[in-house]
Amino acid sequence: MENIISIFVRSIFIDNMVFAFFFGMCSYIAVSKSVKTAMGLGIAVTFVMVMTVPINYLLNEYVLSPGALGWIDPAYGPGGASEIDLSFLSFIIFIAVIASFVQLVEMVVEKFAPALYNQLGIFLPLIAVNCAILGGSLFMQERDYASMGEVVSFAAGSGIGWWLAIVLIAAIREKIAYSNVPAPLRGAGITFILTGLMGIAFMTFMGIQL
Repeated sequence: MENIISIFVRSIFIDNMVFAFFFGMCSYIAVSKSVKTAMGLGIAVTFVMVMTVPINYLLNEYVLSPGALGWIDPAYGPGGASEIDLSFLSFIIFIAVIASFVQLVEMVVEKFAPALYNQLGIFLPLIAVNCAILGGSLFMQERDYASMGEVVSFAAGSGIGWWLAIVLIAAIREKIAYSNVPAPLRGAGITFILTGLMGIAFMTFMGIQL
């Protein structure tokens, strides 16, 4: 249990998708003009992350990894006479799973929150190619988590970390809209500078041993 909590906290504050790896920057910059819109996209990204990373974990463990098909026949398992390695399909399978859930989220938001759907525009379906979400599945594969609990903890923490980042920058951008920002830095310019400074601030958490 302690390890699961550690992974969750670390995914939010230390391995934050935006401030540590700068993943998902396209929608992060474009949709962070208001807190309300940022909240909506953050919830959508977190939901997709929490659903897709565990599913991709199961696919990786029982279908894609070398010898993963041993549950069908021992000959296909590790060291078997016909060991199968489908890991070269990882990118395609992971993206297909992500795109399926993004389509579901898009239909639900359009049905129940049309105003938010119009505000998010093209950036809602573009969650399918949000590198933060694909990065979550690839990090899961690389780090070789030992259980589903660890994977769900990592997915939830990563999603909430991205959500926290976009809401924080949206709140700051709403405030600086009334500030005397030099013309060349208005919009994306000052946002990149603030993101860099926030990234440096989050790096202080790296000294904490979890």
